[in-house]
Amino acid sequence: MPAFTFEKISPPVRRGPIAPVEQKQRGVIVQMLDRLVEARARRAANQDKVETNRSDSPAPG
Repeated sequence: MPAFTFEKISPPVRRGPIAPVEQKQRGVIVQMLDRLVEARARRAANQDKVETNRSDSPAPG
């Protein structure tokens, strides 16, 4: 005769539709990094424009 017996417990029955999952708000650190990356991209784009304008203008002298 076995010393232990185990019952099989069935999972709960789902009733109704599954609730929509809320999207979590992005962290403050991620927002700050996004701002830094955008600022760097803007500066790089402006620097490229300045360099192309300098190469188009005639050399002084």
